[in-house]
This record gives sequence, C-alpha cells and structure tokens, in this order.
Amino acid sequence: MPVDPLNGRREVTVSDVAAAAKVSKATAARVLGGYGAASEAVRDRVQAAAEQLGYHPNALAKTMTTGRSNSIGIIVGDIENPFFAQATRGAADVAKAAGYDLILLNSDEHAVAEENAISVLLAKRVDGILVAPASTTDPSSLREAVERARPMVLFDRVADGLDVDTVVADNLAGARRLAQLLLDAGHRRIAFVSTIAHADEYRVGDRLGSSSVDDRVRGFVGALADAGVDDPARFVRLNARDGVPAVVRALVDDGITAIVASDSLIAQAAFRELRTLRRRIPDDVSLVAFDDADWTSLSAPGITVMAQPIHEIGAEAARLLIRRIAGDGAPTEHVVLPQRLVERESIAPPRS
Repeated sequence: MPVDPLNGRREVTVSDVAAAAKVSKATAARVLGGYGAASEAVRDRVQAAAEQLGYHPNALAKTMTTGRSNSIGIIVGDIENPFFAQATRGAADVAKAAGYDLILLNSDEHAVAEENAISVLLAKRVDGILVAPASTTDPSSLREAVERARPMVLFDRVADGLDVDTVVADNLAGARRLAQLLLDAGHRRIAFVSTIAHADEYRVGDRLGSSSVDDRVRGFVGALADAGVDDPARFVRLNARDGVPAVVRALVDDGITAIVASDSLIAQAAFRELRTLRRRIPDDVSLVAFDDADWTSLSAPGITVMAQPIHEIGAEAARLLIRRIAGDGAPTEHVVLPQRLVERESIAPPRS
C-alpha cells in the first residue's frame, strides 16, 4: 500500500476513488488522467470522490500513460549569475502559463556536468530541454537529447553542428558600441576582461568556447581595429574566473585607461579592485560592462552598461520549445534580440 512519507498516512489511489465513485478503476483512471471517454455524470462523480478523498495524481504514472510529463528542463551555466536567474524566470513565466513545470539544473560551465544534467532530465522524461550550452565548439554533451529526438532550444549561445532553435542577444553589435563609446572619449589603451577559459593568449581570429563571449570579443577588437588602434587584442584578458582582481591590478600596471567587463560579476569585481587600488572611476579608469545588474545603477558612479533583454531571452526560448513540443515542424529558427545601451557616469576622457 503506498504511504505518504511526510505523514505516514496511506496515499489515496485510483482504486479508492473508483470505489467511492462506484465506477471501474479504468473509468476512474480515464477521468483523472484527462483522456478517453466518460459521461458528464460519471466525470462529476469521479471528480467529487477525488476531491473528497484528497486524491493527488501520480505524475510518473500519468507520464507513462500519456507520454507527456508536462515538464521542461533548463540547464544554466551558473545559477549564481544574475543573467541566468533572470533568463530562468523568463522561461518559468512562459512555462507556467502553458501548464508546464520547470526543472532547473546547473552545469557550472563544464561539459561533463552538462551531459549528466541531460541524462537526468531524459530520465525524468521531460517534454523538452532549454540549454545555455557549456561549449559552442564542442556540443557533444548535448547529442543524447538530439539523438533521442527530444525537443531542445539553446539560449544565450549557439552550438556548432546542432540543428536546433537558438535565442541569443546581439553581442557583436553591443560590444562594438561599448568600445566605440570609449574610443570616442579618447581612449586607446582599452582592456576586455572575461572569465571564459581559453588555452592560450587571445589572438585575433581565435574561436572561443562560448559564442556570446566570442561575439563580444570580436566586436570589441573590430571596433578598435577600425579606429586604427595598434594590436587591438593586446589587452584582451580571458581565464579570469578565479582572479579578476589580479587581472585588473596587472592591467592598471600596464597603463590601461578603460575596461570593458564581459558581465556584471566581472564588472563588480573590477569596481572593487579599482577602489582598493585607489583608482577613481572614471577619472583614472573608465569602466563599462554587459548586463544591467541592480548594483550598476546604485554605485557611485553609476556604470554604463549594455543591457540585454535577459527575461525575454528565456521567455522566447521557452515559447519556441513549447511550440516544438506541440509538433511545430517549421524550419529551425535563430532569434537575435537587440541590446540596449544605458549610459551613466563611468566614462571620462583618459588623463593626458
């Protein structure tokens, strides 16, 4: 007999509801599962009995019967990153409105963890999967879902060789615009800082493992090159995941006058380190960043940012996925959403 582990009482079963409603177990199962035929009078009796007994449907049993779990999985790179929190909320809002539960898993930007997360979601028989892929260039961790024909939509980044829907922001244009603001203010010694892992020192033309960061670096370097800056990739600094303060100190020692932070967490660490070094923003070092995190408007000075439509990225990815789950066989879509510049007080001309 099934027992509720929280209170020790026996769980109410379909058989209990059938007995109370004076119908067969098969009839009760059809009514409670929302499939098959039954008269209105029978439906009313079964539903009344279920409510009186406190019946709760068995989700796994329903999945086995209907082939649907009414759940969606979402795999993010870092649940502590505000970007992923907002994107997940966007996806959750759309999923809830469509009657789906959302299951959240974290990859920590590691392919092995991502592959394990895919296996967990497939085992739970989710109807579809949303992923911010750990690697653009090696998406092998996602192939199990593709091979098993489970609908999947990628957000924030693309993955080479996978014919699936994607939803991203226009990072290339956003990076060019941030760099141009600094160039227009007179800066030439401008750094770009990211936590993305990269085996060697960045060189123009290198392909990075995340398409979003790759687009930002290419936009940044392209703007500097167009402005005639010698060796525009000279101050691109990657691999800063555990050492943004040290990277900032070294850049200041090298005489940089401005920093483009690849996300708000990097910007926050750079902001703190510049304060520690007694460098004033923007008088000594100008600072701009991607993502309009709350702190960027509350700091003194406020930080100029390229705001991404983060909630909409998650929401649009969920909408696409739900369409695919429903059987939409239209050609694969690659949605690129525009970014929005928010100018504050963190840019000034470099000291002569």
